[in-house]
Amino acid sequence: MADGQRLFVKITRESLPQVKDKYPFIYLERGRLEVDDSSVKWIDCENQVVPLPVATLNALLLGPGSTVTHEAIKTATAANCAVCWVGEDSLLFYAAGFLPTADTRNLKQQVSLSADPVKSLEVARRMFARRFPDADLNGKSLQEMMGMEGHRVRSLYLQKAEQYQVGWKGRSFTPGKFEASDLTNQIMTATNAALYGILCSALHSMGYSPHIGFIHSGSPLPFVYDLADLYKEELCIDLAFALTRDLAGFYDKYKVASRFRERVIEMDLLAKVGDDVNAMLGSGRANRYRK
Repeated sequence: MADGQRLFVKITRESLPQVKDKYPFIYLERGRLEVDDSSVKWIDCENQVVPLPVATLNALLLGPGSTVTHEAIKTATAANCAVCWVGEDSLLFYAAGFLPTADTRNLKQQVSLSADPVKSLEVARRMFARRFPDADLNGKSLQEMMGMEGHRVRSLYLQKAEQYQVGWKGRSFTPGKFEASDLTNQIMTATNAALYGILCSALHSMGYSPHIGFIHSGSPLPFVYDLADLYKEELCIDLAFALTRDLAGFYDKYKVASRFRERVIEMDLLAKVGDDVNAMLGSGRANRYRK
């Protein structure tokens, strides 16, 4: 096919859409993702057809019962829309497709920082400094800062429980037994998983790896978990306690998803992720890499 007849132009760093310019995500389940006349559409289990504006989406989260065609993946990734495979209501994150970022400069920078013990600890300190702006973290080890964070989060749970007048017995979640947790834990688990999906797709969009972290280790997505801790207080923890009061004992996945999306958009999360990753890794811009 001649260049003038091609459906898509070659992705370059100049033409690559910015993460911050996109809507966070759409969750889909029990249907088929395919292409019709070069546009992506979703056909649900009742044969309802929904056109999807993938050029304005950061991620498609595909839940149980989803099938997808090769052309749909090609079209979504050409528009720099990540495709992620998740559990029901995005409670579990399984996998994400890689996006056609222009080069690997950001990944090289991330690997270089992570492989250097001194520089890796500096990145971790910058992350913890966001949560402890008044603390002197110089000279503290990673384990000491993780201990501080654990105490902070436990105190935060108690503070939110008192603020919203919600009973709290502690954080608990057993994979595959979502209903076994209390309402507050259910909401927190659901919103945490959705946050992981957004961050994973955003990192792929910027050319970073979710698998190379600076605080977390021994887990599938350590850099995602590192970043998620910067946003959980507002997006997940506060929301979980606030909704527990409002839902009166009954988990409503539609209300949880709606309120979570509202907070993500109000926070302008996608713009913050780009700025925060640059700040944490010591870069002035997302595409800067010094040899």
